Amino acid sequence: MHRLRIALNQIDSTVGDLEGNADAVLRWTRHSVEQGAHLVAFPEMMLTGYPVEDLALRSSFVEASRDALRTLARRLDGEGLGGVPVVVGYLDRSEQAQPRYGQPAGAPQNAGAVLHGGEVVLTYAKHHLPNYGVFDEFRYFVPGETLPVLRVHGVDVALAICEDLWQDGGRVPATRTAGAGLLLSINASPYEREKDDTRLELVRKRAQEAGCTIAYLATVGGQDELVFDGDSIVVDADGRVLARAPQFEEGCVVLDLELPAAGDVPAGTVDDGLRVEHRTLSAEPLPAAAPEVTGEEAPRMEDPEEVYTALVTGLRAYVRKNGFRSVLIGLSGGIDSALTAALACDALGAENVYGVAMPSRYSSAHSLSDAEDLARRTGLDLRTVPIAPMFDAYLATVELTGLAEENLQSRLRGTLLMGLSNQEGHIVLAPGNKSELAVGYSTLYGDSVGAYGPIKDVYKSTVFALARWRNRAAEAAGRTPPIPENSLSKPPSAELRPDQVDTDSLPDYEVLDGILALYVDQDRGRAEIIAQGFDEETVTRVLRMTDTAEYKRRQYPPGTKISAKGFGKDRRLPVTNRWRETGTTAS
Repeated sequence: MHRLRIALNQIDSTVGDLEGNADAVLRWTRHSVEQGAHLVAFPEMMLTGYPVEDLALRSSFVEASRDALRTLARRLDGEGLGGVPVVVGYLDRSEQAQPRYGQPAGAPQNAGAVLHGGEVVLTYAKHHLPNYGVFDEFRYFVPGETLPVLRVHGVDVALAICEDLWQDGGRVPATRTAGAGLLLSINASPYEREKDDTRLELVRKRAQEAGCTIAYLATVGGQDELVFDGDSIVVDADGRVLARAPQFEEGCVVLDLELPAAGDVPAGTVDDGLRVEHRTLSAEPLPAAAPEVTGEEAPRMEDPEEVYTALVTGLRAYVRKNGFRSVLIGLSGGIDSALTAALACDALGAENVYGVAMPSRYSSAHSLSDAEDLARRTGLDLRTVPIAPMFDAYLATVELTGLAEENLQSRLRGTLLMGLSNQEGHIVLAPGNKSELAVGYSTLYGDSVGAYGPIKDVYKSTVFALARWRNRAAEAAGRTPPIPENSLSKPPSAELRPDQVDTDSLPDYEVLDGILALYVDQDRGRAEIIAQGFDEETVTRVLRMTDTAEYKRRQYPPGTKISAKGFGKDRRLPVTNRWRETGTTAS
């Protein structure tokens, strides 16, 4: 067995910031080399950020990525770091692909490269391209058709990219055929609730299939609606966990591995028609020595902490990466705005969070007092601007009644928030939750006003659960719980008419969310949902409300995705659509 010290850099990158991302690679490579690493790795598309979406179709951006890669190789060598191979993800294009229908113009590739001695010594592209959920990689990329293998200190290391592990076949069995001692997979796998256990079992299974140790390196941070949780994993050929990185934290996992010596140089075509592309950087093994750096397995977060941390991470990334410093929230004293405010304070610091209470003639006394209590508990800046004079002036100009009168209040609040946003430079956070968005229980250009929706993918019942967890966590740490108890205990209400509560218009949230989880997240039909024990009339009404609210959801701002199917790229339904789950067209 030969010894090899690897450094897995679980770090963040920003889409389009080629220079800043390259600086991060240089900085963390220096740190890795100082730790004695023999092989250094960075996540999928580290140099360009991920996902680049239609930027992949711009030849100028592809060429800028290729140029940045070559420049980075020279910079590493110039800094005295060229003697250690560095694996980094970037955007490339195929030199062999011929123009044809059904293939992205320019043949872009989601690629990885090995940098060594000031040169790009090996490049490869993702073989399996995902085409589900938020992934559109068939739209953007052409697949790689090689099995890249790197010989480092007498050990053969096969290289893969993310989906190459998630799909059967391809580089995993090819690694066994080629006899590699380590399979290194670089990834930008987005966070989903309860995905970490699935990920661990996948890596264990693939290690056994490949017959070797697997190092699974993932990214952290956020990009638009996606959040990345890290959770990098190293397992041996038997599936035993050797190291596991923390969730949602940047860092470098350094680990000594004992790996089998490389045999004859593999060549030819292996599984799935992959052509072995082998590079020898150092054939001689390191001097025999016992492993000095053993791996650690970071503790896993419980579900509420994990979801809450994902929401904080996504919000922080969106605000900071887009060049903003502060946020503005309309505070009603309700649970949604309270949780949104707590998330914002944790993500950005209370000094960067501004709240506005906007009472109307229908606002309860506790609406304002609960908002004030929230401000005291968190330290955010709160002002009160009554909307009654504006409301009265509007009604004196045009007669509105019923729902139109109710929604006017919400739209006045939205207009006021956007005015303050323009005046003071804050971005507005929309506090709508997934339950409301699903059934259209929100006001266009009112509740939907904002640049980002932090709890857009959080069902109402989970909103309550997260708020209670956040208060418990504060108490356990000896701090003031941020969410007022009254916001947790009072019946939810939009307060747009006298004595209004949400259950006037909606089923109890536990029932509503149970139906929505089946219909939205799992694509179950009406009959299947009723068979789960839900009332037929309630199911029919909820599905009808969900179907007819598609046009509203299209106009809602982006927000952090935490579920397997959020509203957005995961769930793409036509706005104009007469199909209903009764099996008939809508009339």
